[in-house]
Amino acid sequence: MPCRSFVVILQREMETRREPILIAGPCVIESAELLDTVAQTLVDINGRLGTDIIFKASFDKANRTSLHSFRGPGIDRGLQMLSDIKSRYGLRVLTDIHEAWQAAPVAEVCDVLQIPAFLCRQTDLLVAAARTGRTVNIKKAQFLSGRDMRYPVEKARESGAHEVWLTERGNMMGYGNLVVDFRNISDMLDIVPTVIMDCTHSVQRPDAQGGKTGGDRRFVPSMALAAKAFGATGYFFEVHPDPDHGLSDAANMLELDKLEEVVRRLMIKDVASLSSL
Repeated sequence: MPCRSFVVILQREMETRREPILIAGPCVIESAELLDTVAQTLVDINGRLGTDIIFKASFDKANRTSLHSFRGPGIDRGLQMLSDIKSRYGLRVLTDIHEAWQAAPVAEVCDVLQIPAFLCRQTDLLVAAARTGRTVNIKKAQFLSGRDMRYPVEKARESGAHEVWLTERGNMMGYGNLVVDFRNISDMLDIVPTVIMDCTHSVQRPDAQGGKTGGDRRFVPSMALAAKAFGATGYFFEVHPDPDHGLSDAANMLELDKLEEVVRRLMIKDVASLSSL
């Protein structure tokens, strides 16, 4: 049983911590119907739990393993669909950009511009995103440590970014697996006040399914709870009503109907359960 003083200190810390940032949505825009289904679920969860989940979907998955993999509707159609979701459901919206020229048009629609992990050192991309005035979420590359992320943050801040988030999504372990060093969360909190755990991409097994990325969604809730213990201030989930038939990241997307229970557990602010440890 943990000592009472430790429990009291942790309880106070959890009670004073601001509500976590929550991001959820399908990996890629597959159809308007899919976006509506996911958005309505997020609205329902927000209503029941008092949360403010940010809607996420990609208009173009430019880093697919195979040339023949589905990438999405493209920037013009994709931004229109994201704009429709924003106006219809009142949700904030996040999407990722892969080239510097995309920053300005995306910023006209989206509240948060996300820099993919593979591109977090691309100076022109970071500068363009920062200059839009939108929040910039930089995903930590699989080949970098948490401490290394000070340099992408410096690029963004020196280019005018007012708010920069960092996202942990694991590090390469050999050629076909990822491992999460949760100490990276603490290291990145020394750089920015907002560090998000990407709970679905962190369970990937890159190129493990013959030309596409594998993964194991069973571990998504555990990744979220472990990140909470390490002080994460936000959580990112790719979700789908039928993930096995999703057109991107099928193996690691969380079932849409399981999202609410995971969020409920993340929102708990008491540590009474520690007494049983």
